[in-house]
Amino acid sequence: MPRSILRIITLCAAFTPLLHAAEPAVVSHIKVLSDSVPDFSSLEAWKKSVLRDGMSDEEKAMAIWRSVVSFQYQDAPPNEHLHHGENVLDPLKMANVYGYSFCSVASANMQALARAAGLKARGWTINAHVVPELFWNNSWHLLDASLINYFPRADGQPAGVEEIVASVKEWFAAHPDLKGNDAKLRQFMRGGGWRKGPELLTRSTAFDDNGWLPAATHGWYSAMQEYDGSTLQPYEAGYSMGYQVNVQLRPGERITRNWFNKGLHVDMDKGTKPDALTAKVGEGGLRYAPKFGDVAPGRIGNGVHEYVAPLASAAFLASTLDAENVTGGQDGVRLKDVAKPGSFVVRMPSSYVYLSGELTAGVKLAAGGQIVVDFSDSHGLDWKSLTTLSAAGERAVDLKAHVYRRYDYRLKFTLTGAETRLETLALRHDIQHSQRPLPALKQGDNAISFHSGPPEGTITLEGSTDPKNKGKQVVFTDFHPVTENLDGESVRPKGREGSITFPVHTPGDLARLRLHLFYRARDAKDSWDVQVSFDGGKTFRSVDKFTGPYVGMGKSVTVSDIPATTRDALVRFSGTQANTLVAFNFRIDADYTEPHGGFRPVKVTYLWEENGVEKRHDHLARKPSETYSIQCAAKPTMKSLVVSLGE
Repeated sequence: MPRSILRIITLCAAFTPLLHAAEPAVVSHIKVLSDSVPDFSSLEAWKKSVLRDGMSDEEKAMAIWRSVVSFQYQDAPPNEHLHHGENVLDPLKMANVYGYSFCSVASANMQALARAAGLKARGWTINAHVVPELFWNNSWHLLDASLINYFPRADGQPAGVEEIVASVKEWFAAHPDLKGNDAKLRQFMRGGGWRKGPELLTRSTAFDDNGWLPAATHGWYSAMQEYDGSTLQPYEAGYSMGYQVNVQLRPGERITRNWFNKGLHVDMDKGTKPDALTAKVGEGGLRYAPKFGDVAPGRIGNGVHEYVAPLASAAFLASTLDAENVTGGQDGVRLKDVAKPGSFVVRMPSSYVYLSGELTAGVKLAAGGQIVVDFSDSHGLDWKSLTTLSAAGERAVDLKAHVYRRYDYRLKFTLTGAETRLETLALRHDIQHSQRPLPALKQGDNAISFHSGPPEGTITLEGSTDPKNKGKQVVFTDFHPVTENLDGESVRPKGREGSITFPVHTPGDLARLRLHLFYRARDAKDSWDVQVSFDGGKTFRSVDKFTGPYVGMGKSVTVSDIPATTRDALVRFSGTQANTLVAFNFRIDADYTEPHGGFRPVKVTYLWEENGVEKRHDHLARKPSETYSIQCAAKPTMKSLVVSLGE
C-alpha cells in the first residue's frame, strides 16, 4: 500500500474519536404521532390540536370538556405526594402519564385548561361531588368531565350549577318522599322514568333510557342527590402546570411504551389497584371511550426506560454532567491523572414516572481502588451515598427506594485508584404511562409523523409543600430556597410580608423560565409578586403579580427575555398579606439549550398483532421531521412503540 494512502488512513483513524465526539450526544423532544390520536404532549401541542382560530368561547369550552373526558377515566386517583391534596393535578401529566382520576382532579384540569385558553373558570363542591364551571356569553356553565354530562337550558346553553340546584330543589319540594332515597331514585329513573324529573335534567343527552350516564358508574339518581342543595360551596383543587413530554435519547438509550401493563402502578406500595389496570376500552367503565376517539386497548401502560452507556464512545462523557479528571476509551472510563480522584455525573430525566430502577456496573479494580456511587434527586444540590464498588466484576444495585415516583435523578461516580475502570454501566426502569395518547394504528393506511424539536432539556423544581412527605417525595426545602419571614414550614408570610427565593442552575444556556403557582389570596390586597434575577440577586425584576381575591387560583407566567449565556437564575415569590396568603403548589421549569444537543437519526419501531400474527415496522428517521405510512390489513392489536438512536 502506498505510504500516502496509509498516512491518510492513519490520520482518519486518529481523528475518528474527535469526529464522533462532535456528533450530538442527545436528541430532544422526540415525538411519534399517528393520524388517529391528537398530540397532547405539551400545552402548546394541546392548543394546536384542540383549539382553532376563530373559535367562540363556547366552542373552546366544549373542546376543553372533550379533552378531559377523552384522556381521563373515572377511577381512584394516582398519588405522587407532590401536589396540594396529594393527587396528581397537572392536566398534561394526567393525560400522558396516568389517564385516570376522579371528580376534583377532572374539575381542576378543566379549570387549568380553560384559563390557559383565556376563559374564566371556577369550581364547586356539591353533595359527594366536585364540578367546574366555565364562563361565556355572560353566564356560568357546568361542564362535568368526570361523569361526562351537562344540562342544557331551553336555549341550548349548558346551565350553571346554581340553576341546576334550584331546579332539583324545586322538584324535590313536590316529591319529598324521593329526596335522599337512593333506592327509590334508582327505581324511578328506569324505563325512561327520569324524563319525568326536573325539566332541566330532562334535556341531558348523556342519560340512556334507564338513566345511566356514559360510563354507567353514575346516573340520574346520583345527579339528583349531588345537586339537591345540601352542599354547595366554592372549591378548587390545587392544580399544577408545566409538565410536558420531552423524550430525549442518547446513544445507548431506548424507551419502550406499551399498550399493556404488568400490573405496576404508582400507588402499588399502598396495596391498592386502580380499575384502570384491567379496564378495556369499549367495555365496562370505558364503554364510552371509543365515541371520544380512544383507539387504545386499555388505559395504563407499563413501559421501560433503558440506558446502556456507551463508555467506549466520546459521546458518553459529552452527555454527562460535571466530568472531572476522567476519560473514556475501549476499556471504559478511567482516570486521567491517577494520583487524584476523578468523577462524572449521569442525569436520568424522564417524561414518565419511575416505578422501579436497577443499576448494573462492571468494574475493574486493583488493590485500594474503588468507585463510590452517590444519588441526588435535587439536581445535585444534595447527595446521599448509594453504594461503593470495591470489588472487581459486575454488580447490580436496586434503585427503586430512591427513584420511585420520581421523574429525574442523578448518579455521581467517583473513581480512585490507578487501575480503576468502569467497564460497563446500564440503567433500567419500569415506567408508567397512559395508553391513550400513544400513536396507535388502525386498520388500513396510517399516516405517521416523526418530529424532533429544539435541542432543549428542562430542570424542574417542584416539591411538596407538606413536610410530612419528606423522605417519600422531594419537598420544597430540598431545592435550598432562601426564605424570609415565612410562617414555619408552610409557604405563607408570617406577617404582612414574606418571600421565598429558589436558586436555579441549568447545564446549558437558559432559554426560558416557566413559572406556576397555585395559591390562596383571600383579599384583593393579598398578592404574590413573581420576580427573577439573573445577576446573582443584585437586582430583581417583577415578571407578574398573582393577586386575589381567591380561595384557590392557579396562574403561570413565562420569562423568555434572558441574557445570553445565562445558566444561573433566582426565582422569588414575594408575598404581601392583608388577610390570608398561601402558596400551595409551585413549579419552576427552566428550559435550557443542551450543550451537546442536536439531531441524529432515530429508529422508530412499532409492534402489533393482526389476527394473532405478530407484525413489526421499523423506520429510521434521518431528518428532524418526516412522514411515512404503515399499512394494517386487519384491525391491529397494539403492543409496543420503541424509540432509540439509529447507531
